[in-house]
Amino acid sequence: MTIKAGDKMPAGAFKLMSAEGPKEISTDALFGGKTVVLFSVPGAFTPTCDARHLPGFVQHADAFRAKGVDTIACMAVNDMFVMNAWGKASNVGEKVMMLADGNGDYSRALGLELDARGFGLGMRGQRFAIIVKNGVATHVNIEAPGKFEVSAAEYVLAQL
Repeated sequence: MTIKAGDKMPAGAFKLMSAEGPKEISTDALFGGKTVVLFSVPGAFTPTCDARHLPGFVQHADAFRAKGVDTIACMAVNDMFVMNAWGKASNVGEKVMMLADGNGDYSRALGLELDARGFGLGMRGQRFAIIVKNGVATHVNIEAPGKFEVSAAEYVLAQL
């Protein structure tokens, strides 16, 4: 079943690279008591994701913070090493948390997996953005296939 506004975010965990090395973060730690914008891309370094999706959230990070967002998190079905390298290459710094959903478990838990085998990418996560307040999805923006509109930083920013 696909997540919708008003639903509690499913329990799970992500991997990320920290200053101390590989780390795991639970959804309780990520979402509990906070306002989080979680956006998903089909893959790190892929064309739209790299040229438009991630850069929009980096560019508007201060505006998100000014509207009460505690954390902006980017997730993809990639490993933490790829997500870390992509974050460095994109100069995200502390603006966006780069989360690895390496096996696609969280994408599946959200009901937002994407079969990209036709492109040689295997199973991935759909392109989406979710505004989460204290563990509950308040806005769920899922892109239509091949589109980049409702998950863009500017669109999500206007919803806050």
